[in-house]
Amino acid sequence: MTHATGTREDWLAARIGLLEAEKALTRQGDALAVQRQALPWVRIDKPYRFDTADGAATLKDLFRGRSQLLVYHFMFGPDYEAGCPSCTMIAEGFNGFARHLPHHDVMFWAVSRAPLPRLQAYARRMGWSFPWASSGGSDFNADFSVWFSAAEQRDGIEYNYRREPPFQGAGGPAAAMAASSGTDTATYLRDRPGMSAFALQDGAVHHTYATYSRGVDALWGMYPWLDRAPLGRNETGIWWRRHDEYDAA
Repeated sequence: MTHATGTREDWLAARIGLLEAEKALTRQGDALAVQRQALPWVRIDKPYRFDTADGAATLKDLFRGRSQLLVYHFMFGPDYEAGCPSCTMIAEGFNGFARHLPHHDVMFWAVSRAPLPRLQAYARRMGWSFPWASSGGSDFNADFSVWFSAAEQRDGIEYNYRREPPFQGAGGPAAAMAASSGTDTATYLRDRPGMSAFALQDGAVHHTYATYSRGVDALWGMYPWLDRAPLGRNETGIWWRRHDEYDAA
């Protein structure tokens, strides 16, 4: 389809009209941020344990002296051979800025259930430097609604603040991403993506916010750029790959 064309004056008039809509969206985003920060905090007393490059750690240890902690729940289960390709694409974005957040009193971690050596090997393959912890053996992923048992999956899981129907098999994108991760679809979908925020107050850890599914779209650095490209996202399916797989594809 041929796109409409016009003069610079036509473009400028349309652009100014669009600017008003963009400003309204920005103001709405600012208001949402205020609402997000006003949520009540929930104290966390459960003694979660993580494996990190510096040894065993508690949830409080992950703060590394800061008062705020952001966690990206990266889909990489112990039965995966490679990280989820979508989580991998998201991580390509936060790999750069994660080193800046600690200088603003915010610590960042990715957390996955796979054993730490496998996470570290994948990080080396991708050239990443952000801190990544293994939560394998703890209830952390289950308690924060990013991992579900096979029995829960058969009954229908509670994910993204709603109940999903019982799992009866899945093809299409989910099957393709499962195969790309070296596992079957059911196993792949028992791990889920998400982001959680925590705060320290009076020496205690509190859960402050969580988002899942397309709620992490805003954290996916690729899409704001594509949304400003002439053809937008222009997607008909999963087109992205791990950055070292494009030539092979």
